[in-house]
Amino acid sequence: MKIAIATDHCGVTEKEEIINHFKNYEFLDKSPQNDPTDDYPDFAFAVANAVASHEADFGLIICRTGIGMSIAANKVKGIRCAHCTSVHHAELTRIDNDSNVLAISFEQPLPELYAIIEKFMTTATSMEERHVRRRNKIIQYENGEYNAL
Repeated sequence: MKIAIATDHCGVTEKEEIINHFKNYEFLDKSPQNDPTDDYPDFAFAVANAVASHEADFGLIICRTGIGMSIAANKVKGIRCAHCTSVHHAELTRIDNDSNVLAISFEQPLPELYAIIEKFMTTATSMEERHVRRRNKIIQYENGEYNAL
């Protein structure tokens, strides 16, 4: 499994720790260099585009909160990025939403981040009709094919 990963200048240490911890995954580093003036949207877009183009299977983005990067990543067509702060949320976003990019905060302890990442990467997407129907509405709306209520 190939994971596109990036961080802004705040999460460089955590990114390296994550890459070193998960030896069973191949990482595509989309932020090989960081400096104090870098802008998180650039890295979120780089990861999201790698996932959308199938260069990577999943994306992992890291910043102070994970929120800004998730907003940016979700602007890329085909991306369903979820900001997760718990293992439970990581599991549910994969089951229900088929999320393909995970946004996390470098401020959480590394053992918690490892557990969130592992759950996200190993949870299968539900093919229950209600989940498929809801995901399809999102995809159709993104493509201009569905008008909400």
